[in-house]
Amino acid sequence: MLYAQVHLTLPAWVHESVDTSRVYAGDESKVELAVFLSRTNIESGSGGPFGAAVFGPDDRIIAVGVNRVLPHSCSVAHAETMAYMLAQQRTQRPRLNEDAVGTHIGPITLATSSQPCCQCYGATVWAGIDRLLIGARSEDVETLTEFDEGPLPADWVGELERRGVAVVSDVCREQARDVLRAYGESGGARY
Repeated sequence: MLYAQVHLTLPAWVHESVDTSRVYAGDESKVELAVFLSRTNIESGSGGPFGAAVFGPDDRIIAVGVNRVLPHSCSVAHAETMAYMLAQQRTQRPRLNEDAVGTHIGPITLATSSQPCCQCYGATVWAGIDRLLIGARSEDVETLTEFDEGPLPADWVGELERRGVAVVSDVCREQARDVLRAYGESGGARY
């Protein structure tokens, strides 16, 4: 029999740990949340060392995501894609920064604990994100965890910026690296 649906969930601890009423003013507070999500995800044994959050123009959370690849046997269940899908379902907008008639709503920001891999980079192009805030770099991920982040365009930042996505890297980088290091040293799954 063919499956006719996909069911992906965040771990229960997310609902107890994330304050959706809080205003996350500033880039650092947004990425700190993403790093907190990544750390708690590995400490809880609920997925890999990656966290992400989508914020609206009011600096409040629209949705969060953590890596759920292994728990769901789903290679697309990365933190960024989980956050995008949940934000799109919540807002009922496939492009998060546009309403039904194409009027810009924003800025919409994605904060992520680590630079998006090739899959999440592609999703970012289409998700309707105005700002991308990044903790650890791709080379941090590959060095500290042995994950393969896949190929990106040589000028991936320029490609995003040409599409209207402002990119800010190295926000809370050392905190994000600490989570990756802990995961790598624990012998965590490489997925």
